[in-house]
Amino acid sequence: MQSAKGRRKVGSTTAGTGIDSAEKLDELLISSAICNGEDLGPFVRKTFGTGKPETLLHHLKFFARSKESEIEEVCKAHYQDFIHAVDDLKSLLSDVESLKSALSDSNSKLQSVAAPLLSSLDSLVEAQTVSKNVDLAIGAVTHCVRVMELVSRANQHLQSGNFYMALKCVDSIESDFMEKTPSSTLKRMLENRIPAIRSYVERKVNKEFGDWLVEIRVVSRNLGQLAIGEASAARQREEELRIKQRQAEEQSRLSLRDCVYALNEEEDDEFGSGHEGSDGGSSGGGLLGFDLTPLYRAYHIHQTLSLGDSFKQYYYNNRDLQLTSDFQIAGFFIVEDRVLRTGGGLISKLEVETLWDTAVTKMCAVLEDQFSRMQTANHLLLIKDYVSLLGVSLRRYGYAVDSLLEVLSKHRDKYHELLLSDCRKQITEALSADKFEQMLMKKEYEYSMNVLSFQLQTSDIVPAFPVIAPFSTTIPDCCRIVRSFIEDSVSFMSHGGQLDFYDVVKKYLDRLLGEVLDEALLKLINTSVHGVPQAMQVAANMAVFERACDFFFRHAAHLSGVPLRMAERGRRHFPLTKSQNAAEDTLSGMLKKKVDGFMTLLENVNWTSDDIPQGGNEYMNEVLMYLETLVSTAQQILPAKVLKRVLRDVIAHISEKIVGTLCGDLVKRLSMAAIKGLDVDIQLLDSFTENLTPFLTDKEAREMKKAFIEIRQMINLLLSSHPENFVNPVIRERSYNALDYRKVATVSEKFRDPSDSIFGTFGTRGSRQNPKNKSLDALIKRLKDVS
Repeated sequence: MQSAKGRRKVGSTTAGTGIDSAEKLDELLISSAICNGEDLGPFVRKTFGTGKPETLLHHLKFFARSKESEIEEVCKAHYQDFIHAVDDLKSLLSDVESLKSALSDSNSKLQSVAAPLLSSLDSLVEAQTVSKNVDLAIGAVTHCVRVMELVSRANQHLQSGNFYMALKCVDSIESDFMEKTPSSTLKRMLENRIPAIRSYVERKVNKEFGDWLVEIRVVSRNLGQLAIGEASAARQREEELRIKQRQAEEQSRLSLRDCVYALNEEEDDEFGSGHEGSDGGSSGGGLLGFDLTPLYRAYHIHQTLSLGDSFKQYYYNNRDLQLTSDFQIAGFFIVEDRVLRTGGGLISKLEVETLWDTAVTKMCAVLEDQFSRMQTANHLLLIKDYVSLLGVSLRRYGYAVDSLLEVLSKHRDKYHELLLSDCRKQITEALSADKFEQMLMKKEYEYSMNVLSFQLQTSDIVPAFPVIAPFSTTIPDCCRIVRSFIEDSVSFMSHGGQLDFYDVVKKYLDRLLGEVLDEALLKLINTSVHGVPQAMQVAANMAVFERACDFFFRHAAHLSGVPLRMAERGRRHFPLTKSQNAAEDTLSGMLKKKVDGFMTLLENVNWTSDDIPQGGNEYMNEVLMYLETLVSTAQQILPAKVLKRVLRDVIAHISEKIVGTLCGDLVKRLSMAAIKGLDVDIQLLDSFTENLTPFLTDKEAREMKKAFIEIRQMINLLLSSHPENFVNPVIRERSYNALDYRKVATVSEKFRDPSDSIFGTFGTRGSRQNPKNKSLDALIKRLKDVS
C-alpha cells in the first residue's frame, strides 16, 4: 500500500514537470529506480558524466521529503500500541516482586539442604581423581613391564643367535610401545639401543654370510667334480646301452628268429634331474646336499631390516667376483640354479643368465686361446671331454651350452690333423721295428689280442698253440694305432651336439689309411725291402690289411651308432691299393730277377741242334724247381689270390723272356728240334700250372695259362703244317691272337730251312719243295709286304 501510494505521488510529480520529453524519460527512470530501491550507480555515473547532477539531487531530496511524511504517519499509527504495552508491564510488577521473594526463600532452603551434599561431592571428585591417577600409574607400570619383557626376550634371542625373532621383538617395541612409553629414561634407552641391536644383528649376519661365501667355494669345487663324475658315469652307461642295442640289432639282422628281447630297468638318477630338493633348505636331496641356510637367513634378516635390495646387489656382486676369480663353473651354476628356484627372489633369472653369459664368453675365449697353442691331440681331447661333460652337466639345469660346443666343432680339423700327425709317427716307428718275420703266438690271449680283436681270423676255429701267423708284428701294431685313432676320433665327435658324425669319422679314417698308412707302407717297400722273403712278407701283410680295413670301417660305424649294413653300403675301394700294388710289384720284380738268373741258361741252348732234348732244357728245369719251391713256401704266407697274381706275372715274364730270346741276336737260326724242345719246355710249364689246381679254379687255371699264351701260340705256329694261315684273319683271331706279326716275321725268318735259301736251290733244282717250307716262305713274304 505504502509503495503504491509513493508511486502515485511520484507519478503526479513527474506529470507536473515542464521539461522536454527526453528529460522527462530520464526523470521517470530515475524516479522509478529510487522508488523501487534499485541500484542507482549507473544513473549516478551517467549524471556526473554529463555534468548535470542537479536533476538527480533534486529527485533524491524530493524522495526524502516524501518518505518523511510516510514515517510520521507510521509512527502515529503505532503510538497507541506502545502506550498499552507500557501499561501491561506496570501491572506485572507486583507479581514479579512476589516471585522474587518466593525464589529467595527457595534458595535459602536449597542452600541449607545442599551444603552437606557439596562437601560429599568434593570428596567424591577428589577420590575419583586419585583413582584415575592410580590407574594411569598402573597402566604405565604395566606398559613398562611389557616393554621390559620384550627387551628381555630380545636379549635372549640375541644370545641364542635367533636374530629374526630378536628383530621382531625390537620392531614390536618400536612400533607398539616406543611412543606410548611413559618413562623418558626408558624411552631414551630404547632409542639408543634399538639401532645398536639392528647394527649388531646386521654385522653378525654379514659375518655368517661371509663365512658361507668362503665355504661355498670349496663346496662348488667338490660339487662340480661330483656333477662331472656323474655325467661321465651316465655317459658310460649310455655307451654300454648303445653297444647292447647295436649287438641286438646285428643279431636281429643276422638271425631274425633268434632275437632276444630284454627290458632294462634303470634306477632314477637323482643327480640328473636337475630339480632336486625344491624346498630350498639346507640339503638338496640325493647327491647334491649343500647348505644354503646361512644365505637364506642373511637374506631374510636383511629383508626384516628393510635392506633386502641392497643385500641382493651385495650377493650378486660377491658371486660375480667368485665366478671371475675361482672359475668353478659347474658347481657355481648348480648352486645358482638352486638359489634361483628356492631363494625367494634373491637372484633373478636375468641375473643368472648374465652370469652364465659372462662365464661362457670367458670360457670360449680361454678355449680358443688354448686350442690355438696346443700341439698334442691327446691334450685337446682331454679338454674336449671335460668341456662336453661340463655341457652335459649344466644342460640338465637349463643352461645353454651351444656356444661351447661350437668352439669344439670349430677345432675339429685341427684335432684330427694333430691326431694324424701322432699316428704318422707311431706307424713309422711300428714299421721301422718290423723284422719281416711271421708272428709267433704261444698263448691264447696273444691270439685274441693280435688276431681276434681285429677280426683278422680266416676261420672261427681256434688253432692249437703255439701258432705262426701269416703276418708280421706290423699288422697288430698298426691295427692298434688305427683303432685308437678311430676311438679318439669318435670320442671327439660324440657328445658334441652333432648326432650323425660317421661321415666325418670315415673321412678322417680314409685320410689315415690312404695318406698316412699307405704312404708309410710305400716308403717301407721302396727303402727297406731287399729280398724275396721280405717282399713276400710285406705282400702277405697287405692281404691281411684288407681284412683289417674292413674291421676299421665296421668298428667306426659301430662306435658311431651307424648300422653295419649302411656302413657296408657306403664302402669304397681298398684304401691301401697303392702300397698293395707296390708290394706285389716289388715281389714280382724280385722273383723276375731270380728267374732271369735261371733264364740266362738260354744261352746254353743249341738252337740249331737236330736232337730234341729229353725232359726239357736246363733253364726250364731250373726255373720250375725254383717256382715249385717258391709255391710251397709262399702257400704258408701269401693268400691264394696274391700268389696267383704274382705267379701269373712271373710266368708271363718267362714267356716274354723266351720270345725275346727267339727274336734277339742270340738266336741266329732255329731248327725244328729246337722248336720241339721249346714245346717240351712249355709243356713242363703247363704241367706246373696244372699242379696248382688245388688252390686254382678252372677259370683261374685258364687265366694262368694265358700268361704264356704268346710262346705257346708261337710254337704252335712254327710246328703247324700251314704257317701261312697266320695271315688269315679268322684263323689268326682264333689261334694266334696273342702274336705280333713283326715277331712272327723275325722268328719265321730264323726258322726257314737253309736248303730253301737261294744258294741251296742249285743242288735241289729238280726236286719238289716241302709244302710246309713253301707255306712258311709265303708267310714271310706276306709279312714283309705288310711291314
